[in-house]
Amino acid sequence: MIRIDWEKTPLIPVISQDNITNEILMLAYMNSEAYELTKSTGYAHYFSRSKQRIWKKGESSNHTQEVHDMLLDCDGDTLILKITQNGVACHTGRKSCFFTSITNNKIVLDKEVNMDAIYGVVDTLYHTILERKSINNEKSWTKKLLQNPELLREKILEEANELCVAIHEESDEQVIYEATDLLYHALVGLGSREISPDRVKQELGRRFGMSGIIEKESRGSK
Repeated sequence: MIRIDWEKTPLIPVISQDNITNEILMLAYMNSEAYELTKSTGYAHYFSRSKQRIWKKGESSNHTQEVHDMLLDCDGDTLILKITQNGVACHTGRKSCFFTSITNNKIVLDKEVNMDAIYGVVDTLYHTILERKSINNEKSWTKKLLQNPELLREKILEEANELCVAIHEESDEQVIYEATDLLYHALVGLGSREISPDRVKQELGRRFGMSGIIEKESRGSK
């Protein structure tokens, strides 16, 4: 029987396919831990290259994937999961991640749901920023920032300063406004490096309950 050689291929592509219709819904990756979790729980687990961690599909949205079968290819380095998709597979709110026709240069599936309510506005905004990378839109401020690292740096510094001034001198509403501006530009910065906000959340979790002085000392900060 063909088996996965995890030493040779520590991360393998995994195609999720509707168990009834055979529609391809998404492609993700597994390491050996995600593979074993999928087998033992009956729900799809993947290794996120952007989050740099194991994630259960639907852990935040509850759009889980129940696994009926796992099919290994002839080379032992690619999997198909035959699944029941609860909710939608794509973070955009579409059933499938494959909705853009290169041949016809158009969106072939356009049904979307409110992903802010499912994933939270920060994650949704981050994915929107990533999508701006591949569009040609001269009116997109996000695209302009992504194309001009110096402008992005200047805007992050400017917004950070404006937030500091607002906290010291201005109304609560202005503080919220300036914090929103800074968060947006910080997310564009993360998007320019394709660093998921989830990794920031992981770092906050690591620091939770830790003295700020001790945390800085652990990084060699003075």
